Amino acid sequence: MSRIGKKPVEIPEGVEVKVDGQVVTAKGPLGTETVTVCPEISVKLEDNHVVLAKVQDDRKSRSLWGLSRTLVNNAVQGVKHGFEKKLEINGVGYRANMEGTTLNLALGYSHPVKVVPPQGITITVENNTKITVKGANKQLVGDVAAEIRGKRPPEVYKGKGIKYEGEHIRRKAGKTGKK
Repeated sequence: MSRIGKKPVEIPEGVEVKVDGQVVTAKGPLGTETVTVCPEISVKLEDNHVVLAKVQDDRKSRSLWGLSRTLVNNAVQGVKHGFEKKLEINGVGYRANMEGTTLNLALGYSHPVKVVPPQGITITVENNTKITVKGANKQLVGDVAAEIRGKRPPEVYKGKGIKYEGEHIRRKAGKTGKK
């Protein structure tokens, strides 16, 4: 049984939620998010809560129940508070700056690396080595952060590259000299 699916999604102050069949639309101060729920799950709006229930009690419905509730909750929380991922750049000469809305990265390549964020995502740079990705859509924020990290993932010998804030990089010992 899904423990997550049983919990109703509470609608916070300032967020408007509409349920149209299987489509849940959340509108708040940070924008509008839409979630299409699978047909195995029924969606109802009951006194300031969104309640999800299984249509049948089969394996697929049980597996989609908690997922659907989490997706609806992320949409509601995203339009109210938003989501953010922080990245850190380590390495001599590695830095980032913004040119308009485009992120410009110097990562030791012979050319600058440019990242254009999709609509709904904002990128900010603090003191050339800290990048913050913000937005209302949790999946899109994570995708953009992973794309930026993928431009130069941290390497295991010196730890140079782009990593998530708080991420621990397993370090390896270098070569040992001749004896």
